This record gives sequence, C-alpha cells and structure tokens, in this order.
Amino acid sequence: MADLIKAGELKERMKKVPEWELEKKHIERTFEFDDFADAIDFVNAVAEVAEEEEHHPDIDIRYNKVRLVLSTHSKGGVTELDFGLAERIDTLAE
Repeated sequence: MADLIKAGELKERMKKVPEWELEKKHIERTFEFDDFADAIDFVNAVAEVAEEEEHHPDIDIRYNKVRLVLSTHSKGGVTELDFGLAERIDTLAE
C-alpha cells in the first residue's frame, strides 16, 4: 500500500497535475462538458481506469460538470495512487 506524501513533496508533485487543486486531505478537479451525455461518457471512462488501477475517485455529477476527488481513504490523505490516477484521468479529458 502506498504511503502518504509529505506536505513538502505534495507541492512539487502538484506541478505534474496543474489542473488539480490540493485540499487538506485530497486532490480535486472539476471537468466541464458540452452536455450531460458527454459528462456521463467521461465518468464511464474514468470508471474503467479506476477499476484497472483498483483505486476509485469520489464522483459528483452536476449536469455537464463532473467533480472528481482523489484520496487514499485507508491512509487518510494523498498518496502516489492518487497522483497516478489523476494523471491517467487527465489523458481522458484531452
């Protein structure tokens, strides 16, 4: 299991996922799409990646906006698992 990333390292690590925001114990990003169907297609693609990684985001869907929150709940904060998944999700949104 991955270890928590220390505060000093987190700032450096965030540079690799600049669209994501660092909160106290998670990273998050909101994606916006043309319509609800596109948002759902994106969520389905995220679900496939999350299953492959065996690491699952918290997902909030509001019509054409999808907010993803990544945290390693078993560790109580952010680990490499979260950054790895964030990087894969970013490629889906391109």
